[in-house]
Amino acid sequence: MKELLDFWIESTPNLLDGLIVSLQVTAVILAIGIPFGLLLALGVESKNKFTKWFSLFAVEVGRGAPALVLLQFAYFGLPPVGITLSSFSATVLALAWNTAAYTSEIIRAGIDAVPHGEKEAAASMCFSKIDTLRFVVLPQGLRVAAPALLGFAVLMLQATSLSFTVALPELTSQAHIIGSSTFKYMAILSYAGIMYASICIPATILVSVLEKQLGKHTI
Repeated sequence: MKELLDFWIESTPNLLDGLIVSLQVTAVILAIGIPFGLLLALGVESKNKFTKWFSLFAVEVGRGAPALVLLQFAYFGLPPVGITLSSFSATVLALAWNTAAYTSEIIRAGIDAVPHGEKEAAASMCFSKIDTLRFVVLPQGLRVAAPALLGFAVLMLQATSLSFTVALPELTSQAHIIGSSTFKYMAILSYAGIMYASICIPATILVSVLEKQLGKHTI
């Protein structure tokens, strides 16, 4: 047991560096993906055929293709057409697209949950469609969607582990590097799993508490 703890202590600095990269990638993915998810949700509801079908295409491809396939395409599939991305950029592009596709459906469900009477009340007060969206629909719809969005954010932190396939030095990649040099794969991957769990479990509990708090209030 002491040998295992000493090994973990020795590996901690490298794994922490990887964890920081994972958190940074997750933050960038969510900062890009969620706003684009909102735009796609609005685009799917648009009456403009081009906007609607383009949004549907982006959503269906982003949801239908596995995140790993999108990641491999961004890193290995674009260079033949003259576009070369770093491992960080490819990860952000692929997982932000995946995030936008999934969160668009979450946000759209939240928007659809806003009672039609709220929109009619806004119209009776001479609100424009934009103002109705800004001040009535989105604040309430995003409140409904918030727990699911936070839950999805936890999943995206876990999904960053896929980027070890494109040599991004995140947590899983660092664990594999250490494992390949020491051959203690089970020990180091277990430690990496503990690091993921130390963030994901409290975050999941927080999401559950938030969901219960928001559930006390109806729209």
